[in-house]
Amino acid sequence: MSDSQQPSGSRKHSSSVNTIDSNAEANQPMLNPEEAEEERKNMQKIIAALRYYQKYCYSRVNKTESYLNSLPLHHQGMLVKYRNHLRVVRDCIDENQKVIRKMLRDNAGLIDMVGSCEQVHVAQKDIDGHIAKIRHQDMEHQADVEPFEILKAQSTLKLIARDWSDACAEEREQSYKPIIEAVEEFFKPGEFALNEVKILVPGAGLGRLTYELACRGYDCEGNEYSYFMLIASYFVLNLCTEENKYTLYPWVHQYVNNLRMADQVAPVRFPDVSPAANPPKGNIMMAAGDFLEVYKTPNSYDCVATCFFIDCANNIVDFIETIFRILKPGGVWVNLGPLLYHFSDIQGENSIEPTFENLELIIKMAGFEFLRCETGVRTKYAQNPQSMLKSEYESLFWICRKSQNATDPTDQFDDDADELVGGGSNNGSASSSRYADCYSNGYRNAYQHQ
Repeated sequence: MSDSQQPSGSRKHSSSVNTIDSNAEANQPMLNPEEAEEERKNMQKIIAALRYYQKYCYSRVNKTESYLNSLPLHHQGMLVKYRNHLRVVRDCIDENQKVIRKMLRDNAGLIDMVGSCEQVHVAQKDIDGHIAKIRHQDMEHQADVEPFEILKAQSTLKLIARDWSDACAEEREQSYKPIIEAVEEFFKPGEFALNEVKILVPGAGLGRLTYELACRGYDCEGNEYSYFMLIASYFVLNLCTEENKYTLYPWVHQYVNNLRMADQVAPVRFPDVSPAANPPKGNIMMAAGDFLEVYKTPNSYDCVATCFFIDCANNIVDFIETIFRILKPGGVWVNLGPLLYHFSDIQGENSIEPTFENLELIIKMAGFEFLRCETGVRTKYAQNPQSMLKSEYESLFWICRKSQNATDPTDQFDDDADELVGGGSNNGSASSSRYADCYSNGYRNAYQHQ
């Protein structure tokens, strides 16, 4: 979404399951006709990629079969089981397309709403509601469905497995458990009215972390930019009324590093838990839009929880400053993930890629205090459990707090930057000295490896 105003993240909704909240606040203008047309085209592009999934995946199988048919007959005789396996691969692609069609049919209300001239965010109250580099690319105009869009559709199937299947429970344990435990440690049941603790989960993806925090009683809001993710998360959060009702074959696109034929065509059932049938104790809402554009109101959230998110920015400093601004004084930021930097070396995109050594200083300069910081946290992301090749990150994990008497440091930084750029020798030297002190003093105290 390209919303330029913040949806009412603090507003309480009395809506029930399967509700799309399209009511805008008085200060939220509707999209103008040009913006509405852009949104409609964006959604059409995503829908086209999802509908083209089967045909694109068939083309890969066709290419292999064509080459297989060109081999000497005695080689083909040796590869009879392999030929039969390719037929099974086709069947799995067919089954995946059936699930995609079901998602698109059941998301008709959401899809139609995006095509209107209203700003949209999806809300469920009491739910009675970093593979592909996808953030801004979802908004590009393309006349035809390109392979990269199909790769994102394939990645969406993997992310459904990651967030909502028993097969990927270990991955969720690695990524979500440290965040959930940190939130519960800071906002202890019995010491806080949990339904009044407002938590934002930017880059919520398929919504499992948001759902798990809401299950513990917190008032949770997920934010997501990708239409691929929004369509899939709306389907799972609202419309999957039975556990393990649907079957996907998320690894069928992996033709290499398979130990057994069965590994490529292994089925994954979802959802392992039905949010519609098992509503959380706390409020849950999903908001659509670009994080930097949607969230502008200061002092709105008690906690921001980010998982595999902060490296999805062209300028990560924008994310850090926005998180600081929207947190209430005394609020905490819990983060887990790597520094992949999704826009690095992407043609037509700008990117900065600070190391964590740089980031630690930037986070402190933004006004945060580190309460805990770990490196080397081993985490996988949407990996095939049976693959002969698995990627694993040594992720960062930290808990930062915005002080009770915090003020937005941006103006002060701007003044200091003017002094440094302007070349005033005394003032510039003082500013440089102060930043050097931040380096020398900060790194001694920031780490509490546990």
